[in-house]
Amino acid sequence: MIDLKLLRTEPDVVRASQIARGDDPGAVDRVLEADAERRAALQEFEATRAEQKSLGKDVARAQGEEKQALLARTKELAARVKELQAAANAAEQRAAELARGLGNIPEPGVPAGGEDNFTVLREVGTVRDLAAEGIEVRDHLAIGEGLRAIDMERGAKVSGARFYFLTGVGARLELAVLNAAMDTAIAAGFTPMMTPTLVRPEVMAGTGFLGKHADEIYRLERDDLYLTGTSEVALAGYHSDEILDLEDGPLRYAGWSACYRREAGSAGRDTRGIIRVHQFHKVEMFAYCRAEDAAAEHARFLETEERMLQALELPYRVIDTAAGDLGSSAARKFDCEAWLPSQERWMEVTSTSNCTTYQARRLAIRERGEAGAEPVATVNGTIGTTRWLVALLENHQQADGSVRVPELLRPYLGGLEVLEPVR
Repeated sequence: MIDLKLLRTEPDVVRASQIARGDDPGAVDRVLEADAERRAALQEFEATRAEQKSLGKDVARAQGEEKQALLARTKELAARVKELQAAANAAEQRAAELARGLGNIPEPGVPAGGEDNFTVLREVGTVRDLAAEGIEVRDHLAIGEGLRAIDMERGAKVSGARFYFLTGVGARLELAVLNAAMDTAIAAGFTPMMTPTLVRPEVMAGTGFLGKHADEIYRLERDDLYLTGTSEVALAGYHSDEILDLEDGPLRYAGWSACYRREAGSAGRDTRGIIRVHQFHKVEMFAYCRAEDAAAEHARFLETEERMLQALELPYRVIDTAAGDLGSSAARKFDCEAWLPSQERWMEVTSTSNCTTYQARRLAIRERGEAGAEPVATVNGTIGTTRWLVALLENHQQADGSVRVPELLRPYLGGLEVLEPVR
């Protein structure tokens, strides 16, 4: 959640943030009203309790009718103190709940607008002219079926639409990407983690995923647990309710996990193949750092992601996501989009978000600073996921249906240089 001190002292900054995100600026006033009610009730509570304590001394000295009157007044004050305490607590809870509905404040320079208002920062690599090479462009599913690497039909038979099997070289290719991603993360100073994929409601809410996009999350009602759509959730909860030591720099983790998304509201979008599916695997980078170091850490994450994409020899572009397309926790998000030859468009393959202190405030993650315990900042970013197979298969396809293997992945595939179709 955002800093309530900022909300009180600079409400226009938060209103502007709401407008930039396409959210209701009136929500700021509702939080302020609840906070004012809390402070008013608390002020009256303190005054009434002070009177109550003062009367206690008078009761001890009083006699007869005066004492009975003071006792009656003391009883009234006791009841009023209880009412005011309850009112202050209720107002505090209401203010906190309303504040949780406010998205993080975008960093300076973030483009305003919605999904289509991003800024392209750069394009890297050369898009192949497959037609000039004499290659009839096929999409990743056609290529994958030729390699016997992807089986959508049996995935649907077993689990329903948007499920799949990766078979043979398809399974090996995914493992190669994920192992290369993990090794890249380890070389960059991240601690490898195998994370839980079921989390408690307070952890899911703490990371900001139970807001506008809550309908994309699978929930196990009987157990009151949520299936995670990214190991970011588990990694954010890893240090919840803790005070961290960041004296030696950020704490960096790389989480490998299965991920689950309902993909609600995406009917008709990328339904062919494995671009938009309900289950996939991912290696996610996550860091806890000091607030003043978050922007630099964010840039470091992006650099690591780009290094991985370049090693896979994928043409890509980097975009600065517009405020209205940020998740509620992100103050800035950079997406890397690989070229998709079959559709002649850019497709998101990875992103990295600077969540500043938003998640840490919700999860009570702090460090000891000069002014006492202060919220830390969190940064996340994907370094390898199942969707990357789409870009790999399409960008490295050959005329005979084979796929060239980038050098980075060859050691993970037993030295294979080419994936050959099965005749």
